[in-house]
Amino acid sequence: MTIIHVPLGERSYSIRIEAGILQTCGELWPDELAVLSNESVAPLYADALAARLKTNRRILQFNAPAGEASKSLDWTSRAYDALAENGFTRRGAVVAVGGGVVGDWAGFVAATWMRGVPFYQVPTTLLAMVDSSVGGKTGVNHLRAKNLIGAFHQPHEVIIDPLCLQTLSPRELRAGLAEVIKYGVIADADFFAWLEDNLDAALALDMTVLEKIIARSCEIKAEVVGEDERESDSIGRRAILNYGHTAGHAFEAITSYGELLHGEAIAIGMTVAARLAKILTAMPANEADNLITRQTRLFQRAGLPTQVPPGAEEAEIFAAMALDKKSRGKSLNFILPTRMGHVEKFADVPVEAVRKALGLDT
Repeated sequence: MTIIHVPLGERSYSIRIEAGILQTCGELWPDELAVLSNESVAPLYADALAARLKTNRRILQFNAPAGEASKSLDWTSRAYDALAENGFTRRGAVVAVGGGVVGDWAGFVAATWMRGVPFYQVPTTLLAMVDSSVGGKTGVNHLRAKNLIGAFHQPHEVIIDPLCLQTLSPRELRAGLAEVIKYGVIADADFFAWLEDNLDAALALDMTVLEKIIARSCEIKAEVVGEDERESDSIGRRAILNYGHTAGHAFEAITSYGELLHGEAIAIGMTVAARLAKILTAMPANEADNLITRQTRLFQRAGLPTQVPPGAEEAEIFAAMALDKKSRGKSLNFILPTRMGHVEKFADVPVEAVRKALGLDT
């Protein structure tokens, strides 16, 4: 078993990574549990986990529909109703079993039910394993933008079973690799180079390779979150995790959170950000071109998009970016690479530069 510690004082917790861990986890969890999942994941993992834990616990199960649409105040309210009807108390804990949508939504339910109850993350997609299950960001979407409503609420534990990836669709696996590639660009050039050599094995579900991918990604995120839990302006370290997200979240919003998977939108957003880095940073042109080329090739090998969605209108893209949480007023802020393995924050980015990086000036 690989165990990674997320250092947050009294909110510290462990990430446990092991093939088959879903068959043994939960021994020390509370005697009252609400297992929240969705209709696609429940038959695969949540039902079996709940049945195993039910032998000596009171278990409530509640499933939302699969898909981004369930990450909403409506389904949050329905979860509250189920908790209330079943007398769920502050002595209990929420268990989130699913991908990033389930983890964000169930975590928000835990953060807000009776002013906050413990919760455990059991991610079943690659994207959730390497990104959304770690760090304590919970929330739901608003019609105007993604993740506008939420709370910081750290999990008590993250349980990662790489065997869950055997039931993941190829498209979802590829989408998760976008966030993995991000970690190489923002924090570890050697990891990026290793991904270039091992991507095909990851796509073929080589468990040794996938476990290393998950572990290294979680290590990087745990280090960043440990330094800056709430993405503070004064420290700002956590902001590096938003590489590709300013434009990526905009693409998700303008396609109604359904046409693009999160990782697909982030791949496009990272492509835009890399082009913007060539325009705005002091990175030598040949080095910038090399970064853009390597990143684009890795995305293409992973089957990820790198072009702005067809039919996307300039006005709606900029409106969505302006509403993003990383923006300040009418100012657009971006995380941009200054070399492979290192990124920095850039504030007040000129609109014309963004238009050029988006390919809208032609």
